[in-house]
Order: sequence, then structure tokens, then C-alpha cells
Amino acid sequence: MVTTDDRAQRLRESAAKYRPPFVLDPTLALYCPQDNVDALDHPAIRAWFDFVLKDYQPSLPPASRRILLLLPCTATKPYILSTEHRRINAALLAAGFAPTAPADPMLLPLREADEPEALFSLAPLLHPSGTVVHRAVISEPLGLVPYEHMLRYPGGVSPAVQYDDPGLFEERGNAVSPWRPDCTATRISATRWAWGPNEKRAYVAMHNAMAEVVAKALTRFGGLYTQRISWVAPGLTHRSFVVARAERAAHGIAATRLAGGERLALVGSNDLLPAEARITALPTRPQCQAALQRLAARLGITTKAAAGPFGRGGGGATPLALPELLEDLIAELLPPALAGAA
Repeated sequence: MVTTDDRAQRLRESAAKYRPPFVLDPTLALYCPQDNVDALDHPAIRAWFDFVLKDYQPSLPPASRRILLLLPCTATKPYILSTEHRRINAALLAAGFAPTAPADPMLLPLREADEPEALFSLAPLLHPSGTVVHRAVISEPLGLVPYEHMLRYPGGVSPAVQYDDPGLFEERGNAVSPWRPDCTATRISATRWAWGPNEKRAYVAMHNAMAEVVAKALTRFGGLYTQRISWVAPGLTHRSFVVARAERAAHGIAATRLAGGERLALVGSNDLLPAEARITALPTRPQCQAALQRLAARLGITTKAAAGPFGRGGGGATPLALPELLEDLIAELLPPALAGAA
């Protein structure tokens, strides 16, 4: 029998993901697709949507090229403390990008002794070539989180440092809330569940709502950028939020979801954005394959043996944080004349 004690245990696990002084808001702990859909009406989420979709305006330094770099949200909060974001940001600094404002004082006590303060700046990054990179995060349930508002925004403490949302990751087997009366998931082992029709329908509803939030935001201010790049893992939910129906086959992402006998369409932000504001989803599958081969050569093992380290990102992260793939990201961000020398 599943009880509210099970949710209490999940809340303890969620709270452990936070580094003080940041703390979890239990009402923003979302463990299944239905929790996610309900969160669309949470006051903190509604206030965030009002900010991002109506009031927010990026503040960027003068530059010849302006790139919006969309990164995935992470279990670690704030995101910038995650292994994945640390490695991506370190690669940007190593390539010559420098923050346009100092590190946030709240983050500095949480850095390791050998980490530069610049690694914990939330400001846009400027390269001597005249390229500015403005970082933001693709998140559920928030849609889009500009890096500079990761910790706070005009409405107060940012909900980006108050939530935990593993509820859309079906492959993990625990993205369910069996204590909910509308739960239709089936237990398949001691630790794993299979989604039922209610979970699948709610997943599509939330997926499409997040794609719409990102698209609405970028329709309003995406024209500020020369290019918009999402650096999100292939095949996963964050990539699916972005790509259009016509792009899905090339990215190995389903275009529909079957729920209770009904075939439901998955909509990506690129389906909704005007052509001049669309997002380029990277890394591509060919880039991943080439990076896997380079990783195998670096480790002195076969490509097959390298698949495990590749999937773990070299330890505790994702492939996005591997040096082999970060080479491709840096090459994309730098002007063409400099990319070959990076």
C-alpha cells in the first residue's frame, strides 16, 4: 500500500539536492506528469510566466554576434552548481569568454578552492572577438530561466531555486505519484513503475505547455540574437521541447505519444516560432558519434567500451559535459574564422 509517507520520503530526497542557503519549497516538488500539469496553476509558476512572457528583457552588452545558449535544467539546485553546468561554463571560460559582471556573492561560498570566481557569474559572457553568449535554462515547470535570474527576479526569490521536478522522466521508472487518486501507473518491480494513460496524457500536456512558453518568450525577444542554440542531450525531454515535427526523425525523437488508445502530437518550440527565431538543437547525432570515437581514442578503448563513459559524461554528468562534445559547442559559438583554431 502506498501512503503519504512515500511522498514524505521523496521530499527528503529532493531537499538533499539543495545546498544551503537554498531550500526546497515542498509545494514545488513534482514527481509525476500530473503534478507538473497542476503546477501550471501554482502561484509562483504563474508569477514566473508573467515575468518571462511579459516583462523580461535581456540586457546584453554591445557585440557583433549575440548567441542565446539554452542549457538543460539539472537535479542540483542552483543549476550552476551542477557538474554539467560547471564543466560547460569552465569550457567557455577556457575558450576566452569572460563574464560581464562579477560572480554572485551567494554562490562564492559554494565554490571549490581551485575554482575561479568567474565560474560563478550569472551574467552574459563576452569573447574578445565580439561574441556575447547569453545563457538560459530550459526547465520544467518554468519553461525558460535566464541565467541572471537563476537566484532571484523582480518577484522575489526565483522559483528556479525552490523546485524539484523529476516527474517527466519516464525512463527512470519512478516518475510517478502513486498516492494521487488519478495515478494509473503500474508497479513493475520494487523500484520501478510503468506509466498509465493518465501519466501519458499529462506528459503530453506539460511537454506542449513548456514548448509554448519557450516559443512565446523567444517570439518576443529572440530577435535580439544572431543565433539561438540549445545544448541539450539527444533523445531526451528537453530536446523534445525544442525540435519541430519535421526535425524529430533526425534527432531520434518521437512525434506523438499513445495514451489510452489516443495518439497525441508532441509540439516543439520550433513548431511555434517564426523562422528567424528558431532554435538550433545541438549536439547532433553525427557529432555525438564522432565525439564517442574521439573519447574512445582518448581512453585507449573500443568505441563499444566507451559508450558507458560517454553516457555518464565522464563521470556524474551527461555527454554534454565531455571535452569531446564541448569542442563542438565552442566551435559553434566562436566566429567562423576562430572556430577552426579553437
